[in-house]
Amino acid sequence: MYDYVIVGAGSAGCVLANRLSEDPDVEVLLVEAGGSDANDLIGIPAAFSALFRTASDWDHATAPEPHANGRRVYLPRGKTLGGSSSLNAMIYMRGNPVDYDEWREAGNPGWGFDDLLPYFRSSEENERGESEFHGADGPLRVCDGRARSELAQAFIDSAIAAGHPANEDFNAGEQDGVGWYQVTQRDGKRGSCAVSYLHPVSDRPNLTVETHVHVLRILFEGTRATGIAGVRLDEILEFSASREVILCAGAYQSPQLLMLSGVGRREELEPLQIEPLLELPGVGLNLQDHPNAGVIHAVDEPISLFEALNPDNLARLMGEGQGPLTSNVAEAGGFMHTREGLDGPDIQFHFAPAVFQHEGLIPGQEHGFAVGACVLKPQSRGYVALVSPDPTAKPLIVHNYLDHPDDRASMIAGVRAAMEIAATEPLAGYASGPINVPDSDSDEAILAHVAANLQTLYHPVGTCRMGTDDLAVVDPELRVRGLEGLRVIDASVMPTVPRGNTNAPVIAIAERAADLVRERAPEARKPAVGVS
Repeated sequence: MYDYVIVGAGSAGCVLANRLSEDPDVEVLLVEAGGSDANDLIGIPAAFSALFRTASDWDHATAPEPHANGRRVYLPRGKTLGGSSSLNAMIYMRGNPVDYDEWREAGNPGWGFDDLLPYFRSSEENERGESEFHGADGPLRVCDGRARSELAQAFIDSAIAAGHPANEDFNAGEQDGVGWYQVTQRDGKRGSCAVSYLHPVSDRPNLTVETHVHVLRILFEGTRATGIAGVRLDEILEFSASREVILCAGAYQSPQLLMLSGVGRREELEPLQIEPLLELPGVGLNLQDHPNAGVIHAVDEPISLFEALNPDNLARLMGEGQGPLTSNVAEAGGFMHTREGLDGPDIQFHFAPAVFQHEGLIPGQEHGFAVGACVLKPQSRGYVALVSPDPTAKPLIVHNYLDHPDDRASMIAGVRAAMEIAATEPLAGYASGPINVPDSDSDEAILAHVAANLQTLYHPVGTCRMGTDDLAVVDPELRVRGLEGLRVIDASVMPTVPRGNTNAPVIAIAERAADLVRERAPEARKPAVGVS
């Protein structure tokens, strides 16, 4: 018997395992479907796409997307300790303050930017030191990238020449502009949430971690969650929770687990022979993500990440924490408004000194660079649904990318801006020829290019959103509405997707949620145990 059973050892699960096990009088169980994060590739920042479609990846895909030429868009998700923080590009980005104020104004007290800033700061060990916006004593190491490539510097210089302002810190209140991204790395290697939050406390006697357990359903007595059932190989396992079951399985699998457990829309569960427990119509709805597309050019000079994974560079990374393999690939970028009247930027750029195409599934075959633009505040909405009563079957995922005309307008303007930056000196001087660009700068040509090349930027959210209306899945304290002893704490509770990469926001949500679970005031918190 455990006090808390946490499902999913991704970013939120690792934070909660650390924070809840601070109390020596409670027993905490963390359950992960994947294995350990001992895979050497996880620690090599530049090699993150080499983990795609491996045992460390859930390897999801959308249903045919109507605005992406009917393609099934590949959706990688981490299946290992650390979850997607063991698989991502390590960009530390909080989003825009207006994103969180929007959550609060929608009926979620305690979730505005001023409410969350202390949690962002307390989670962070920023190498630039403590300030109004940054912390220096948290477990999550945040630092400037060590592989500042010549091509990325050229991108920044060209973007400034094209009229974009310089921005030295995207997390200090003002997002617009271009510059270098800070990353979650430690000594040049990946600093996942497993590295930062879980491993430093793995010797706590009141914390148990079970890997390779695929959770099948939540167990209930009446409307109270009492534990989970799972399977490891051919062994059925049950784990009991005296206080709470906490779902941290992410935007695709947290709603899937609720539906498999009878929580959702009766008319969809009964045909699958799943006995409904609670009618909660919002489960799986409100799916949002950042769709991305851009331009790719070849470079004659051997200055990109092509063939960087070699013995010499590997030895330099492991021995010195330096060299091109410390690159997070998306080294630089920025934010822009494509039109007036917006509350915040609607486009984010990611620059890679590499030929990153085919959704990262096929390695580039030559030196080059990519400039991507993603829609930051999509109006399109998708959903997650069950297609089988078998808990090991993958859910149906429909993103409806670019379904809303505002999203298409933002994407066209964003790709056009990426084209302009690539055609501006000094970056233009490095480009020896196009590899994958629109046929022209017309709206029609850009939209056709986007349909053929659109991919995820790996930021799915919203499918168990917080709120107080009939379609809200959890209340503002992240308790599943209508049930007892069950919370969801991950990206699925976000009402809307923040303007930026979502790993830092998930960590802040989990930090605040730990206080909610423990009924502890923020001022009573202690610094989390992290990597010394």
